[in-house]
Amino acid sequence: MTPLPTLRQLQFFIALVRRESFSRAAEDCLVSQSTLSSAIKQLEGLLGQQLIDRSTRSFSLTPAGEEVVERAEAILAMSEDLSRAAKGVEPLTGAFRLGVIPTISPFVLPQATKLFQETYPRLQLYLREDLTAALADRLHSGLIDAALLAFPYDIRGIESIDLSEDPFWFACAPEHSMASRKSLKLKDLNRTELLLLEDGHCLREHAIEACKLRNTATVATFGGTSLFTLTQMARSGLGATLLPELAVRSGLAKSAGLVTIPFEGPVPVRKIGIAWRKGSGRREEAEAVAAIIGKVLAERHIFAS
Repeated sequence: MTPLPTLRQLQFFIALVRRESFSRAAEDCLVSQSTLSSAIKQLEGLLGQQLIDRSTRSFSLTPAGEEVVERAEAILAMSEDLSRAAKGVEPLTGAFRLGVIPTISPFVLPQATKLFQETYPRLQLYLREDLTAALADRLHSGLIDAALLAFPYDIRGIESIDLSEDPFWFACAPEHSMASRKSLKLKDLNRTELLLLEDGHCLREHAIEACKLRNTATVATFGGTSLFTLTQMARSGLGATLLPELAVRSGLAKSAGLVTIPFEGPVPVRKIGIAWRKGSGRREEAEAVAAIIGKVLAERHIFAS
């Protein structure tokens, strides 16, 4: 029978990868540095591969180490799910790791965090803001338990709950040629240059798809890294932009001195939802998270469709 790595060895290895330091990883695992180092060497011996590149002063993995990281994270995530299911852990007690994309987090998290503290006092909520692709990877590897995302977005191996539709608004400087309009049709977008977030932000793809801009020259070459940057660029007269209603209701456009104009039907929208790893047993917790986020969205007048 082939000798297999232990979960403890894999836990030590992943801790080392995350902390990039034997001493810090040992502290996290509540063991001595020599114990952790010995476990890593035993793991390398079992696998017959060197996982840590010890020829450089900075921490780095060998190609074999890179391969083991992904598989070890998946094994540990499934083991954790098995343990939680067997114990029947009460939802939203202890640690819960929630990922949120940056086009949602500033408009939801401050109020939602307070509601989580009031509703689930035994919850230790750890928040991670990142782009959708990075959060999807973290979901798969078990580094986060759930994610607040915008859809559509094709993510394999996840389940999700739709919370609401988030319509897009046209936003421009008061001096813009369309600033006096009461409403717009999607075809009107062909008459102006649009500033959108850079590639990698799902909001860019949602806006392009929802507003049927895929084959037009409307989208500017400039790509912002945040909605705040977009509003400032639009206020400077470099073009107009598209903002989700969640940002508009939160006062982002108003604080930047922009005029916002709604679209006539069919109104372009993105969907907001909670996603979790399929088979992880997190549905009950995801539903509890969805209820809290839903309250915040309702107060922002972003209602479920």
